[in-house]
Amino acid sequence: MKTYPITIELNGEARNTDVSATETLLDVLRNKFDAVEVKNGCEQGDCGACTVMLDGKAVNACLVLALQASGKAVTTVKGIGSQTSPHALQRAFVEQGAIQCGYCTAGMITAAKALLDEKSTATTAEIRQAISGNLCRCTGYKKIVAAIESVAKKEPATHKR
Repeated sequence: MKTYPITIELNGEARNTDVSATETLLDVLRNKFDAVEVKNGCEQGDCGACTVMLDGKAVNACLVLALQASGKAVTTVKGIGSQTSPHALQRAFVEQGAIQCGYCTAGMITAAKALLDEKSTATTAEIRQAISGNLCRCTGYKKIVAAIESVAKKEPATHKR
């Protein structure tokens, strides 16, 4: 099978690999770059578990061919914050009790970050729209929306951290 070299800036670090024409960004992130924080849910773009930011826009990594991501910046939840320096959204999810099983959390936070980067004072309706492609089977979304709202109500400078 023919392969093609690609370079992706993953969470600020240039990463290189060879991919086939049919490999998805999800496959490359998980299997070649060990970015297992990007979850493999449905592989059909229905659940949002694999949501990443591609050049700042939220996308389902299962629907993007790796070749389409070449030369672009990919941000996962690990690129948003860390255990020692969590982003305001990550702190809010914990403080608001918006995490239960945790499977959807990385995709939810990534989708929320893309929204707040674009519109720092997002309304409840805009938040619900932004996360509408992310399924959660545990929480009922109320605490998730409250967590995102709590960050949206703060000064925009807090969205960066």
